[in-house]
Amino acid sequence: MSTKATVGFSQDANAKKAGNGACSAALENLKNAKLLIVFASSSYNQEELVSAIKEIGGDIPMIGCSTAGEITDSGIHKDSVAIMAIESDEINFIAADGGSINSNPLGAGARLAKEIIKKAGGVGVDAVLMLVDVLSGNGADAVRGVRSVTGDDMLIIGGAAGDNFEFKQTTQYCNNQALPSSIVGAGIVGSKVVAVGVKHGWVPIGTVMEITKSEGAVLQEINGKPAIYIYEEYFGKKAEELREEPLAKMAITYPLGIFIEGSKEMLIRDAITVDENGAMTCAAEVPVGSKVRLMIGNKEEAIKAAKEAAEKALSGLEGKEPAAAVIFNCIARQKLFGRHANDEIEAIKSVLGKDVPIIGFYTYGEIAPFNEANVLSCRFHNETVVVMVIAK
Repeated sequence: MSTKATVGFSQDANAKKAGNGACSAALENLKNAKLLIVFASSSYNQEELVSAIKEIGGDIPMIGCSTAGEITDSGIHKDSVAIMAIESDEINFIAADGGSINSNPLGAGARLAKEIIKKAGGVGVDAVLMLVDVLSGNGADAVRGVRSVTGDDMLIIGGAAGDNFEFKQTTQYCNNQALPSSIVGAGIVGSKVVAVGVKHGWVPIGTVMEITKSEGAVLQEINGKPAIYIYEEYFGKKAEELREEPLAKMAITYPLGIFIEGSKEMLIRDAITVDENGAMTCAAEVPVGSKVRLMIGNKEEAIKAAKEAAEKALSGLEGKEPAAAVIFNCIARQKLFGRHANDEIEAIKSVLGKDVPIIGFYTYGEIAPFNEANVLSCRFHNETVVVMVIAK
């Protein structure tokens, strides 16, 4: 048998019917599923949805989260639930949660990793699939927390949960529990069965500048001036105008790119808000001393990036065929494409093969390594597409 995956899907407005239906469809042709991956709209009652999935899935290990849009091999969706069931005689999955991320995301990440290792019972974990809330805590710190336990050579892949672009509260799912503002994950045991491709496709514009003052995700100064200067210089808009029309809308097309030593790829950061002093709060940390440029996105480059990410993931399987793919795709990319957002998913399918089961979601951030730098240490990304493939 090796490894097999199937996807169930429902757009029923009733949480119980949607959970029952999607889970039944996912399990219909499988005999011994080892993991359920669930991505669902935040419009559902989250507790009712998870309870409905448990009615069908029983004690099958499960992880998942609320989203800003769901992805399957049939395309992109809203107000739906998508479930991938995986069975395998080569891979084992260990589902666990690290609890609330509110007060200590670093500690929550460490708890998740320790719980996975404890449940593994001495068996080596090859990769961690991780889902996290970033509205209540720093996603980059959560990733660091996992790495503090597993070491920097652990492959960590995942995404930040969404809530339909409302930015109020997300929910994570683990072993039939709905856990708001938390971190969950699955340890993957099975050497060389998982590979990943990572790409954003944003292109630098303007001049190179330096972050001269910041604290965590708050970018206070660039080149010794209020951080908003990077947008004022290029667009001629004053901070007052950018406060009146939320900066996040502009940053979807014009994010910030941070130079990473040894990599051709730049780390993308979304600027979300600007305060009265011109400081910008970003979606994740922005270290002092980093070189930064304004970036611009376009559909052609984004499509190219998606295909390259899929090609990189496929090559990582070293000749094995993919049994399934999981996509973590930033909500900013969906906004960039608008009604043509499905073109990006079709580009990925053209590489992986039209019959490969796909599940994914639109995220508030992505977790993956910097492949082009040949460095495995995983980071928290923005406005990036991450394609994870599991071998047959």
